Amino acid sequence: MITVFGEGRGFRVVWLLEEMGLAYRLRPVDLLADVSKDTEFLAINPAGFIPAIQDGDVTMVESIAIMEYLMARYGPTPLSPAPHDPAFPAYQQFLHLGEAGLAASVYLFLISREGGAERQNTGASKALEVFESRLGLVTRQLAHTPYLAGARFTAADISVTYALELAERTRAVTLGKTEQAYVDRTSGREAYKRAMEVCQATKVWAAEASAERNSRARDA
Repeated sequence: MITVFGEGRGFRVVWLLEEMGLAYRLRPVDLLADVSKDTEFLAINPAGFIPAIQDGDVTMVESIAIMEYLMARYGPTPLSPAPHDPAFPAYQQFLHLGEAGLAASVYLFLISREGGAERQNTGASKALEVFESRLGLVTRQLAHTPYLAGARFTAADISVTYALELAERTRAVTLGKTEQAYVDRTSGREAYKRAMEVCQATKVWAAEASAERNSRARDA
């Protein structure tokens, strides 16, 4: 059975596994605790970050790489268009943009924000600038198609949805109507809902973030 170590970006992996109907288990990893004492996890990923997976003799890290491995190993799947499919270029672009252009930029923004006065912080400002420029690519694509690779849902949507929800829940940005409608569409999938039930820490965080947004809206 496939073991997924950690939530966070591991939510992408769990969601993909639910979409594909593959057997797995989630093994929580608490990065806020002393991860150096988690010898089982460090045996899988000595670098100590999440997610990681163990699939038989295979161990892997990096959420997008893990997703590509699972689809190649256990596919074919409509979540990954074939190279000759007209949807393939957009699929590849947004699959990777969801991490390299969006989620990574949000992470850098949040780290800089911890020091306060983020808008005057050069690193935070640049990270937010990068995020917003890449978000523009998402918005432009969604003006023409319901999903990022075209008419059907793919793993690129898992990648980008995670990044947009990360940005929204951490108050890095406020999503526009187009992006919010897209997230509502992707997060309405049954596999997403099942993944959220498995990832209880993510579920709690999402609920807390939603409650805070609603409170701010009432106070505005």
